[in-house]
Amino acid sequence: MDIVSSEEWETAEAAEGVELGQLVVGESVSLQYFHIEPGADVPEHSHPHEQTGYVVQGTLTFVVDGEELSVGPGDAYDIPSDEPHAARNDGEEVVTGVEVFSPPREEVPWGE
Repeated sequence: MDIVSSEEWETAEAAEGVELGQLVVGESVSLQYFHIEPGADVPEHSHPHEQTGYVVQGTLTFVVDGEELSVGPGDAYDIPSDEPHAARNDGEEVVTGVEVFSPPREEVPWGE
């Protein structure tokens, strides 16, 4: 069993107002958190990882195939591998949550 303390988390600003943190990386999955300021957005991107998430606070609007999908506190979501998606915080409070990636995102190219 591996335990990773909060002092060891690898964090980065992926876009203005968007902080991501790699919490732990396992053999089959990785876990990260996100913190998205009001008015901030994550540009459209895709990756080979299936991405599942859970929103703890705030409301996040995803854009997938031109469709806007809102997820709020207590909502969970799944984004299939290689599906282009974007996200933004249109609200007045910070959006926070956690996401699991499979296969694991060991070296994340945040901000590229």
